[in-house]
Amino acid sequence: MRTNRKAAGRTAAALLTACALALVAGCSGSGGKDSEDKADDGGGGTKAKTPPMKIAMVTHSGEGDTFWDIVQSGAEVAAAKDNVDFLYAANKEGKEQAQLIQSYIDQDVDGLVVSLAKPEAVKAVIAKATAAGIPVVTINSGAEFSKPFGALSHIGQDEAIAGEAVGEELTRRGKKKALCVIHEQGNVSLEERCAGVKKAFGGTVENLNVEGTNMPSSTSSIEAKLQSAKSTDEFDTVVTLGAPFAAASVKAKAGAGSDAEINTFDLNEDVVKQLKAKEIGFAVDQQPYLQGYLAVDELWLNKNNGNVVGGGKPVLTGPALVTEKDVPALEKFTARGTR
Repeated sequence: MRTNRKAAGRTAAALLTACALALVAGCSGSGGKDSEDKADDGGGGTKAKTPPMKIAMVTHSGEGDTFWDIVQSGAEVAAAKDNVDFLYAANKEGKEQAQLIQSYIDQDVDGLVVSLAKPEAVKAVIAKATAAGIPVVTINSGAEFSKPFGALSHIGQDEAIAGEAVGEELTRRGKKKALCVIHEQGNVSLEERCAGVKKAFGGTVENLNVEGTNMPSSTSSIEAKLQSAKSTDEFDTVVTLGAPFAAASVKAKAGAGSDAEINTFDLNEDVVKQLKAKEIGFAVDQQPYLQGYLAVDELWLNKNNGNVVGGGKPVLTGPALVTEKDVPALEKFTARGTR
């Protein structure tokens, strides 16, 4: 697993932060075999002896996006440890996200975790939350909007740096023409990824928007694009921006009779299997489990100890490039849904 050199310093700082959080959380737990058993389930420990909290998370997840299942897994483990009632809701449309956030403000939650894929759509309601004294932590997308919107901090990867890491790796692999598949039009983070790829790649990049909530349609769109390019200037690599779309691209590649290498952002059990089978060249791991876990933990720490993780600066959870060489170390984690 290789971490992009531009993010190495900040990634190391994020890992140190995670270790510090683990030490604080350990104060509420107990040692011995029970702790070891619980740690093998992906974290957790004995429930904190702090007042109950209610924390809600609202994301831009579309139907069938397994990435957010992993984020929720991390959040739920932290919530169980921190004596937190964890609530979750999602909608890929910005307007509906804002309505969901408002519903949690009306429930007087103790903290909010919000993704900023479509920041302008949720700006006003986040201002309402902070005005009501509800602390907000942003995750995954829209890092540059987090502080201006009044959030405590942002937890995720720098999307531009992640895109550049992919562009550099494609250049190292000798690729010349990349198809960058955007599965949610208007999502600022996805656009930043493709822009980063284009910036650092020695070849050319063409973007393709697909209907991310309709996998058969997405597969057909990718296949048609690969097929049409065969008679002109064929793509030698496809970059997808979410794990489920890697499988769609593998299928589309076969249907088009293309030789393009498939590479993807994000990791799940299927991607690890595809890496092992050499159907995918590499994947970008931004550690979604850590995003959910740290977001809940930060809100708990902020209420109970006045902490602000990262001192208000973004806490990076990636990117790291994963190849078939990393499969043995990752298989057990992806199988249980924590990577």
